[in-house]
Amino acid sequence: MSENTEITPLITPFRIAVPQADLDDLRDRLGHTRWPDEIPGAGWDYGVPVEYVKRLAEYWRDGYDWRSKEAELNRYPQYTTEIDGQNIHFLHVRSPHEDALPLILTHGWPGSIVEYLKVIEPLTNPEDPAQAFHLVIPSLPGFGFSGPTRGRGWNRYRTARAWAELMRRLGYGRYGAAGNDGGSFVSPEVGRVDPEHVVGVHVTQIFSFPSGDPAEFEQITEEEKKGLEVLQWFYDNKMSFNILHSQQPQTLSYAIYDSPAGLLGWNSQLFGDTVDIDDDFILTNTMLYWLTGTATSATRFYYEDAHAEHPTEPTTVPIGLAMFGGDFVSMRTFAERDHKNIVHWKSYEKGGHYAAHIVPEVLADDLRAFYGALR
Repeated sequence: MSENTEITPLITPFRIAVPQADLDDLRDRLGHTRWPDEIPGAGWDYGVPVEYVKRLAEYWRDGYDWRSKEAELNRYPQYTTEIDGQNIHFLHVRSPHEDALPLILTHGWPGSIVEYLKVIEPLTNPEDPAQAFHLVIPSLPGFGFSGPTRGRGWNRYRTARAWAELMRRLGYGRYGAAGNDGGSFVSPEVGRVDPEHVVGVHVTQIFSFPSGDPAEFEQITEEEKKGLEVLQWFYDNKMSFNILHSQQPQTLSYAIYDSPAGLLGWNSQLFGDTVDIDDDFILTNTMLYWLTGTATSATRFYYEDAHAEHPTEPTTVPIGLAMFGGDFVSMRTFAERDHKNIVHWKSYEKGGHYAAHIVPEVLADDLRAFYGALR
């Protein structure tokens, strides 16, 4: 699966090298998929449609080129290191500008490090050298080449502590933390556990919800009321994956670990209705779960987070939000309760849930704007 050459006792170079037998096995499994029935004309009403998954699976089997994606990933320096008993895989792409600000970027589920490939060049080598970043892009514990996890407790807080240790090992005494999806949970906690070194946190969602206090509802804007309606729709219609991951990830595992079509169908519920997502992006993300056998351990992140003891005090490191059209609606009234130093709040018409892939220059510009005042 990999080619390793030891660099230090703590950090080891890593290169992806998937055996051909694994790719042959995948192709064979896809060719023997038992497709389920569905209600004619149901569309997405009952979940991800068979036609959608079948089309992707056929392309996965007969058209998709993993070797080209493997080569693309291997263009970037990769490493592994053990932190708190867990193997951690990460890209480490240094800017040609030595004074660049280090930035750790964190993905979520069902994404991966693939989310951030398109922002590497604009962030590490911008026109203005004063806006450059050194990038550290880890795979979450239990995801891809950082998995599977071998023990309990890998929630956002333990991950944040691991990220602080990773940046320390890399020699970065001053850095930023940014994230999307699960990374928007983890990154503010990096600021909480390492405030002496984190200059600021940038996220694409702030998952702050009503506390039940009637006084809060008196303060919300009309836009926030619409945002609550969207959240209620999501909870009523698409929250089942979160509940199942949080309660019964092992029960789900038999369907998504053994069947590539099952994994593709399950992961597609948050890919399939996203505007401007290309098939190769979906399949490359899915491949990192399939080839590493981490479909199960990735879902455990939700379980661990749901069973964690959550801090009650707000975060205080400077935080910035870039909110993209078609994605989760963050609401400032609730966000400012949980984060006492929001200094940047921008919204964009387009971009969806995977803005780093869909509108990489827009996200890169927003990161540069936020960190410009914090360097």
